[in-house]
Amino acid sequence: MPSAIGAHVAPAQQSAPASLPTVEEVSAGGVVVDTSDAGLRVAIIARLNRGGRLEWCLPKGHPEGKENNEEAAVREIAEETGIEGTILAPLGSIDYWFTVSGHRVHKTVHHYLLRATGGELTIENDPDQEAVDVAWVPIQELARKLSFPNERRIADLAREVLPGHL
Repeated sequence: MPSAIGAHVAPAQQSAPASLPTVEEVSAGGVVVDTSDAGLRVAIIARLNRGGRLEWCLPKGHPEGKENNEEAAVREIAEETGIEGTILAPLGSIDYWFTVSGHRVHKTVHHYLLRATGGELTIENDPDQEAVDVAWVPIQELARKLSFPNERRIADLAREVLPGHL
């Protein structure tokens, strides 16, 4: 079966029959925190879904070449938000299913907690131009701002783990 790892696949609007072929995808990203700011701001991005609705989410993307998940997370966060960071801790993985172009995709996303080390907030360096906006959000408000329940759980975990890394 051909692998879709490294390919961009947009979510479908409906579920697929079980008879469709399945591909596995892996992405990595996470929560990058400005620890020099008292509000412990986190950089997040906005994308437009297929229906044109704005969805705020954590930056993430596919590993390229021989990158491991940690390297991909650091690079993707920098590309999508403009913020460079170093990994403080793993935050776990989420997985979900969607359908596109006649096949089902099982996607696993590995999340990490990162300390911001430099850069400026921008979407100008996003090679895929998926992000339409980027914002700093205080970590206490992060879960309320994110569009997806599974990412809200990652945000809550980041809030719990972060004090041990300050």
